[in-house]
Amino acid sequence: MGVATKVLVTGAGGMLAHDLLPALRAAGHDVTAATRADLDVTDPAACAAAVTGHDAVINAAAWTKVDDAQDQEPAAFAVNAVGAANLARAAADSGARLVQVSTDYVFSGDATTPYAEDAPTEPRSAYGRTKLAGEWAVRALCPRSYVVRTSWLYGAGGPNFLATMVRLAGQHATLSVVDDQRGGPTWTGDLADQLVALVGSDAPFGTYHGTGAGETTWFGLTRALFTELGMDPERVEPTTTDAFPRPAPRPAYSVLGHDAWDGTGVAAQRDWRAALAEAVPQLGLTPSPGPQA
Repeated sequence: MGVATKVLVTGAGGMLAHDLLPALRAAGHDVTAATRADLDVTDPAACAAAVTGHDAVINAAAWTKVDDAQDQEPAAFAVNAVGAANLARAAADSGARLVQVSTDYVFSGDATTPYAEDAPTEPRSAYGRTKLAGEWAVRALCPRSYVVRTSWLYGAGGPNFLATMVRLAGQHATLSVVDDQRGGPTWTGDLADQLVALVGSDAPFGTYHGTGAGETTWFGLTRALFTELGMDPERVEPTTTDAFPRPAPRPAYSVLGHDAWDGTGVAAQRDWRAALAEAVPQLGLTPSPGPQA
């Protein structure tokens, strides 16, 4: 199929795009970066015009405020489902391939072993429902498409869990962090590299899981972060999801399997812990001794 040379990235102002855009350019692609201000994905005519002339589209535009989506589901649906449909139709009409970035929230979170790419979906939140609808639209409207689900994403290009933990560590001597949700932390740098490899590959169209290998809890991730920063991990104490009630339910188990990458020529991501060790120096986080020091 050959390497795509002209790539449109939507959601270009987001955290993933912060690493994706330079990675695409470093691989030799001619990149069009479309922020929310540049392209309203809910406008089909605008999507058709934006996609024209491109070999591939990576749709990183999304309503990602999980809790807000609970009472603003139509607005989230407009971006996550209608927007994906508009881009899928435009890509199909212009002969471009489409990469749709999706989420672990399409699953119920009731599993005890990693979700396979073809596992039954059962979202429990408005965010998950709207992202799943986007997946359906992409598959129905653009056969030359990839759906890449990710989870627990962090990076230097936006607010994220790790930055929040370091900020809170400057305000509290100890932190209580949820220890009954399990997932695969994913660095935007690794996901960006994987998406670039996918765009330039002949991998079969279909669904893939783009997450860090292995699994941990938010508590485990925070302790690992503190260790990387030279902070005392004992300052992090375990607690339960019930201690932090939120409008949208969080999956208790959202570890994703990666078997679909086998034989595609595109590697599954490395272990989350190895990625964290490389990512931390690039995240601009400053170790905090806490308010008692």
